[in-house]
Amino acid sequence: MELVGWADRPRYDATTHRLYWGKTLHFGTASAQTLNYDVRVLGREGVLSLNAVASMDQLAQVGSDMEQLIPVAQFNAGHRYEEFDASTDQVAAYGLGALVAGGVAAKLGLFGKLAAALLAFKKVLIPALIAAGAFAMRLFRRKSAAVPLT
Repeated sequence: MELVGWADRPRYDATTHRLYWGKTLHFGTASAQTLNYDVRVLGREGVLSLNAVASMDQLAQVGSDMEQLIPVAQFNAGHRYEEFDASTDQVAAYGLGALVAGGVAAKLGLFGKLAAALLAFKKVLIPALIAAGAFAMRLFRRKSAAVPLT
């Protein structure tokens, strides 16, 4: 899978608290490109993720259909973005860019997961690699033979 570019650049609607974007993807030897359209509806304690996959020529239709679908999928009372209470609620540690970047990273599949796992185990992996390197050097180090003086 190759991320070709933006089919619909990321945009935030501050009135409805929704984040929209569409990616153009290419799969292997397929002749057509694929649309991966994402909408994130922000809530008081989380994010609702809506995703549609279609052919690129359906971009306008998918955008229109998502606008009709979004009102059906809403947060329950007390969990809506508008009900945020600064005195009791925590502000998210990430911004809107991280929501888009996280969505793109999730599409990277195995390599993204592998990189995340390596990062999580760096405190164990770095000392293990150093120890393995030291062992290999000790194993392959040549001892110099004493040369008699004549």
